[in-house]
Amino acid sequence: MQTLWDCTKRYEGRYNGSAPEDLLREFLKEYSGKIVLATSFGAEDQVLTHMVVSIDPQTEIFTLDTGRLPEETYKVWEQTERFYGIKIKPFFPDRAEVEWLVLDQGINGFYESIENRKRCCRVRKIDPLKRALEKREVWITGLRREQSITRQDLTVVEYDETFGLIKLNPLLEWSTKQVWDYIKKHDIPYNSLHDRGYPSIGCAPCTRAVNEGEDIRGGRWWWESPEHKECGLHLTDFTQNA
Repeated sequence: MQTLWDCTKRYEGRYNGSAPEDLLREFLKEYSGKIVLATSFGAEDQVLTHMVVSIDPQTEIFTLDTGRLPEETYKVWEQTERFYGIKIKPFFPDRAEVEWLVLDQGINGFYESIENRKRCCRVRKIDPLKRALEKREVWITGLRREQSITRQDLTVVEYDETFGLIKLNPLLEWSTKQVWDYIKKHDIPYNSLHDRGYPSIGCAPCTRAVNEGEDIRGGRWWWESPEHKECGLHLTDFTQNA
């Protein structure tokens, strides 16, 4: 019986240089009902939402509501649903887990150590993501190689060992300019924080604006060194290191 890992090996190198729309069209058809788009309402995810809805508006799109998102993110969430006439499925962290987390390390304990921060990310993001990806075979992401030193070795189609499914990165080779040219061309709603110097947006207390010329993800977990700047959604060894 062919596994998803086998499928990923079959795709190896096949889609290098492919247009994102062509890649999505093929996977949305082949994995209909078993493929999902994860959105955090950042610029890349807004581009992918537009592409996915244009190809197959029945495709499930979900988001992780950590409970600490900026108000601007909730606004673009609402705008996106209205613009496309869709509903985006929310996944929330477990109430008891959040209560124990805050009681144990304090409301902002994630600033105190990498271990605390990773624990917060696990409770608020990783565990809900596991539920969101249950019984799915393909996970569409907005990852781009240009975003971070931790994303240099990614491929367009890869097997995610942590979650046991195929991860599709259609915009992997796109530049920031390509992303914004596409948004402007299609008049896509986007998070207003982008206009205020936020190239990458996560939870409010863990995200800040960056200075001109600073790394794209310099405003995420800015108190940590660059090699640690992942929440665990896209690191196969996160669960071991969390």
